[in-house]
Amino acid sequence: MPFSPLRPTAISPTPALWPALLLVGVLGLQGCSMLRPGVDKDEGDNASGTSPVIAESSSPSFAVEVRAPDTVRGTLQRHLELQRFRNLPDVNASELQRLLGAADANARELLGALGYFAPTITVELTETPDSKAAPRTVVVTVQPGPQTHIASADIDFSGNPAADPEDAKATTRQQQRVQRNWSLSPGLAFTQSAWDSAKTDGLRQLQARRHPTARIANSRAEIDADKHEAKLSVTYDPGPAYRFGPLRVQGSERYDPDGARRLARLPTGAVYDEAELLDAQLRLASSGYYDAVFLTLDTEGTDPQAAPVVAQVREAPLQKLVFGPGFSTDSGARLSLEHIHNKLPGIGWRAVSKLSLDRETKLASTEWTALPDTNGWRWFAGGQVQREDTGDFETNSGRLRSGRSKSTKAIDRSYFLQYDYANSQGAGAPPSGTAVSVNYGWTGRYFNNMTAPTRGHGIAVELGLGTTLRPERDPFVRTLVRWQTFIPAGRVQDDAGQGRNARIAVRTEAGAVLARDGAQVPVTQLFLTGGDTTVRGYGYRSIGARTDNGQLYGGRYMAVGSVEWQRPIVYKGEMTDWESTVFVDAGAVADRAGDLDPRVGVGAGVRWRSPVGPLQADLAYGVKTKEVRVHLRLGFSF
Repeated sequence: MPFSPLRPTAISPTPALWPALLLVGVLGLQGCSMLRPGVDKDEGDNASGTSPVIAESSSPSFAVEVRAPDTVRGTLQRHLELQRFRNLPDVNASELQRLLGAADANARELLGALGYFAPTITVELTETPDSKAAPRTVVVTVQPGPQTHIASADIDFSGNPAADPEDAKATTRQQQRVQRNWSLSPGLAFTQSAWDSAKTDGLRQLQARRHPTARIANSRAEIDADKHEAKLSVTYDPGPAYRFGPLRVQGSERYDPDGARRLARLPTGAVYDEAELLDAQLRLASSGYYDAVFLTLDTEGTDPQAAPVVAQVREAPLQKLVFGPGFSTDSGARLSLEHIHNKLPGIGWRAVSKLSLDRETKLASTEWTALPDTNGWRWFAGGQVQREDTGDFETNSGRLRSGRSKSTKAIDRSYFLQYDYANSQGAGAPPSGTAVSVNYGWTGRYFNNMTAPTRGHGIAVELGLGTTLRPERDPFVRTLVRWQTFIPAGRVQDDAGQGRNARIAVRTEAGAVLARDGAQVPVTQLFLTGGDTTVRGYGYRSIGARTDNGQLYGGRYMAVGSVEWQRPIVYKGEMTDWESTVFVDAGAVADRAGDLDPRVGVGAGVRWRSPVGPLQADLAYGVKTKEVRVHLRLGFSF
């Protein structure tokens, strides 16, 4: 069928808007004419009572064959209206001719959405009485012609500038970023989905910070079918600049609303930022005081410079008992029982008490925490008793600690006083020890995503100053440093142009306990490594120092390093949620820094991007032990 050239339009990338609407109506009427006779209203409606049920025959009335280049064939095969009607029973010749007459316009509309506005389309009907598939075949042959490309993109903004000069400058910079980040730059192919996505992305950039009420004031896509060019223009209305006002808590009965404000740490008076709002919502949701939290900015009839934030909460029970089975390749099956009291009588602190049992460890612990003060610092106190395998010995230990901590968006800090007791059992076991120490911890997380990072870095430092208590008082210093980074290593794209970055993950960890040789530092302050999160290819905490008779125990020095290449997997031309990885791990523990002898593990694995973080499955070979181990892990933590 010959193609009538399309002329420039300022309404849509296809000029056949009204004919297309008419086509939909005609097809709807034709569909109604093909309903089974004698079907009453109750039988003809579906469960929702909104759409008629169209009877289908067991064998198609006709087959549909699409002959077109790969770039458009999939879309036509999936979305041609002919596909909807081919299974209807008893499609007569006149009805089929009406469908064939509408197929050309339908195909042009679909091709226009892909940027092809000058196609050559032929629709033919062939009788195939001997075919097992269908007695007739409709062949749609398509030559899409040149694809339309972007000639220009004009991104503009309406509205009055902010009265405050600083706000006006910040708004201008934000608008310039929207223009710079515009995804449909000149020279790229035009498609309806890309055009819609580009407009939405620009709007989201405005709404995410400072302008939550931004909207698209006007948008135009002028298509010149003769030149195969598209001229795009969009005008955004940013609306007023907003700042955070006070937090209003709705649904609070059991817990103090002021406590919710201190937990949320919403920066009142700061420029509106969607990320800050979501972070505050996450802090409330993860505090344990609420089962559900939803934060919204009130933009109706309020002062934009002090817009209230409404927190709708559903409070958690005062007390809760949680039973949790689990499994890890490090310690096998695990059972735990946890009791939570959100408001201890008298002091109002939150207490989490836990019993845990697995192959390596038997643990009973309790942790008490107060609500944060106005500066974000909160008191905590806790204690635990534990029986665990420490190298080749069983160790009974106890610990008490108390101090203060503070968590911000990227940084966690704490300082505390700690008492340790440890008694190892078995022939040749290290002597028991007790110690008291003053400790400081600092952790900075600068990842692009806290649950499944693909770039950024994190660093953590622990420092403790203490003294043993028996049989002699010997001072000691304990320090531990951890660092991890993700380095981009190229981009992987699928056939549709969607892509994700491959990356190299580098992780290091180093620790030291400095004391005189004879000091009996509790073994719980010493180092062991190996397992899922440290050196793969070796058992959990199986790398340590050695006694004179070759028995394994905790050492005073530790060094661990890992390099891992992570690459997204493309399957059958489509990007998946899976990634492949190859890695090399190494770690060593000794009583003297000069005796560090690294154990190396090499292997490969896969990652699945689950909603709660990466699910990791690795197969690792321990070079020293000459053993192969499977390592499973869910989630990311640093």
